[in-house]
Amino acid sequence: MMIHPDQRYLDGLLKNDTRLVQEIYERFAGKIKYYILQNQGTEDDAADIFQESIIDVYNQAKYKDLQLTCPFEPFFLLVCKRKWLNEIKKRGRQPVTKKLDDLYDVGEDVFAAAEQVVQEEAQTGLFLAQFERLGDKCKEILRSTLTGEAQEKIAETLGVTYGYLRKKKSECMATLLSYIQAQKI
Repeated sequence: MMIHPDQRYLDGLLKNDTRLVQEIYERFAGKIKYYILQNQGTEDDAADIFQESIIDVYNQAKYKDLQLTCPFEPFFLLVCKRKWLNEIKKRGRQPVTKKLDDLYDVGEDVFAAAEQVVQEEAQTGLFLAQFERLGDKCKEILRSTLTGEAQEKIAETLGVTYGYLRKKKSECMATLLSYIQAQKI
């Protein structure tokens, strides 16, 4: 198998390259924090899981000669998620029905899951690229409605009627979906 260019992250951890370690924190800490907060955790839990996962990945690279054949991000996110699921199981908050292997048993399932994350990121990229094609008013309406705020309040903030907002949102979504479908053909 070919080594992925993201192997540089593992090399950076092994060499204690502060620039690469900082990049890992900047790129991934927010995603881990969000995941853990959404799954019964606290900010402290997120910080602990993130730090422990970095140490686990470092140990894998140093003592088990871990070589990345997939992007670092989905691999690292999966390590953090598995570690958090094991923590939840230990705390007894939620039964985990699937037996989770230890990090040291990194198998094909990890790489398959990492590949799925890569595909999801590609879909997100497609969505964002097509979103940018929309007009400014459509982008503003869709961004506003995605915040979860009441649509009546959004309509008031945008200076439009509630009925107009709903109709325009529907039209904008239809346009966006048509852009996305045209790219998938």
